[in-house]
Amino acid sequence: MMSRRLIYALVLSVLGTIAINAQDLIKSANAAYEKDEFERAIELYSKAAQEQGTSSELYYNIGNAHYRLGNMGEAILYYERALKLDPSNGDARTNLEFVKEKINVDTASGDSYFSSKLMRMITGQSSNTWAVISVVLFLAFVAALLIYIFMDNIMLRKIGFFGGGIVLVMMIATLSFSFVCRNQARNTSYAIVTVPSSTLSTSPRIPKDKTEEAFLLNEGYKVQIVDSVKTGEGENAMSWYDVTTSDGHRAWIKGSDIVII
Repeated sequence: MMSRRLIYALVLSVLGTIAINAQDLIKSANAAYEKDEFERAIELYSKAAQEQGTSSELYYNIGNAHYRLGNMGEAILYYERALKLDPSNGDARTNLEFVKEKINVDTASGDSYFSSKLMRMITGQSSNTWAVISVVLFLAFVAALLIYIFMDNIMLRKIGFFGGGIVLVMMIATLSFSFVCRNQARNTSYAIVTVPSSTLSTSPRIPKDKTEEAFLLNEGYKVQIVDSVKTGEGENAMSWYDVTTSDGHRAWIKGSDIVII
């Protein structure tokens, strides 16, 4: 028993030390940020993320530091990562929209205004939030069902029947929203252009002439990865991604020009 307790004590001590070190790193990173030492702040925030795990707040801070350095693509990348972990992070969403507008990144899609608003409303909350709402609605449905079954009053039975039906539909909807948000959080098919500009190609190779150039994407654009290939060998090896843009254009981009969210 003593040896087991000793092991538990050692484990707790190590975990406590890691947590303290991570907090010290964050404090040091915050101090570096306040001194306008943004590269140092990024280094410390990233190290804290490695030691204690990533978080929406850490990604948000890294995004802010990249913005202050003028790395707009990297700033957008980390704001996107912050929202991927916590869609309700209003500061990250506000800064993301601000940077996109500042560098004139076109985020228009082919979706209708209503569907875009609906999707933004759904993905504005985490999957856990929608799951909790679903549980609450389920309990309300059970209560309505019990009212319908056991109450003698006709009006109450009608309320239980129709109210239960409405709550059931809402529960199914919020449960679906939870799955949508969970799948989005696990989705690794989106990436951000992090170089000043990238010339996309009609095939997975550097364009030989204008006829092989598809179009140009500037820093900060978000693309969806459809496929990927590797060309060359050894030092000449290069990754290429077949991507689509928000407006439906599709072409190949160098792997070094984008970073997956």
